[in-house]
Amino acid sequence: MTLTDSPLDFFLETREHTENICRPLEIEDYVVQPIVDVSPPKWHLGHTTWFFEEFILKPHASGYKVFDEDFSFVFNSYYETVGKRVIRSDRGNLSRPSVDSVYTYRAYVTGAMKSLFTTTQNQELYNLLEIGIHHEKQHQELLLTDIKFILGNNPLLPSYSDNFKEHPPENTAQEWISMEEGIYEIGHNTDAFCYDNELGRHKVYLHPFKISSNLITNLEYIEFIEAGGYQKFDLWHAQGWDWVNQNQISAPLYWHLIDGVWYNYTLNGLKKITPNTPVTHISYFEAFAFAQWKGCRLPTEFEWEASQSFFPWGKRWEWTESAYLPYPNYTKADGALGEYNGKFMVNQKVLRGGSVATPIRHTRPTYRNFFQTDLRWQYTGFRIVK
Repeated sequence: MTLTDSPLDFFLETREHTENICRPLEIEDYVVQPIVDVSPPKWHLGHTTWFFEEFILKPHASGYKVFDEDFSFVFNSYYETVGKRVIRSDRGNLSRPSVDSVYTYRAYVTGAMKSLFTTTQNQELYNLLEIGIHHEKQHQELLLTDIKFILGNNPLLPSYSDNFKEHPPENTAQEWISMEEGIYEIGHNTDAFCYDNELGRHKVYLHPFKISSNLITNLEYIEFIEAGGYQKFDLWHAQGWDWVNQNQISAPLYWHLIDGVWYNYTLNGLKKITPNTPVTHISYFEAFAFAQWKGCRLPTEFEWEASQSFFPWGKRWEWTESAYLPYPNYTKADGALGEYNGKFMVNQKVLRGGSVATPIRHTRPTYRNFFQTDLRWQYTGFRIVK
């Protein structure tokens, strides 16, 4: 971010959007935590605020007074460098601080940030601000998916909002895009913002391959289900087969078979499955099994990046066959910000693209998302390769 990019406006716009996401919620929705991977909305509001207070205001704003000394313990996520914190599974036990207190905290920190960046011309601070903005944008997506999990596990299956559109259709015929063998450059290569895990631009050799022009749709996935895909052990990794059986998995997350008709829970409430929209809330295990069933495979993240300019993307985070590993010459930053990506480079798969929940100005072809192979509460989907 340069000083000509109106970074303060970008910051204020981001802060406002986070709160707009929460406007449809009832006060009771703010504290619920059904599983360890899902954080209560109130915690997201506080954590994104703590990030700016901890990494910008405390060290760089002269005379800044911390809003509440206990909030660092409550809203730190995983930063060992910063100190003790509430363990992740206990975030739903935080009936206090109140929702009103957290919103007051947000206003207090936003006001202090506005004062600081109205006067500063420090490029280092603008770089920190940019990281903080994109950190909050990541949590905006998590807010939506966590809210969906909270409401989707409410027996009433309530609607969050009629305005959010989760299921854009695939309107073109599925085709195979041929990619020639050769050497391709991978990684971020512009002055625009990126995370450190995108750096270390390097060359990779790719064999010839064909990649599907569209994401796999609900209709295609129903064919997999009806063909007994969840009952055929030979389609699955051993760990995936254990996961299917131990958790009695028989369909994507949020799917319900009612009187022989498939429905799925959406942020608009329970709706009939639309056949031509990309399947979502799929684990890596399920994506792999489907690809096996089709006699295909998932793309590597390098194949995805090399071919992404030939197909539309951004409706679903797309599982790849690549393990989440550092690029050549990757170096973690010093201090707490060095914990942002590097410490997670083990036992995870890379996802590429973006989703309907990804905020504007937060996607790019080199973005490397990552999750464990069994997780599916995000808007995850996939395309296949042969």
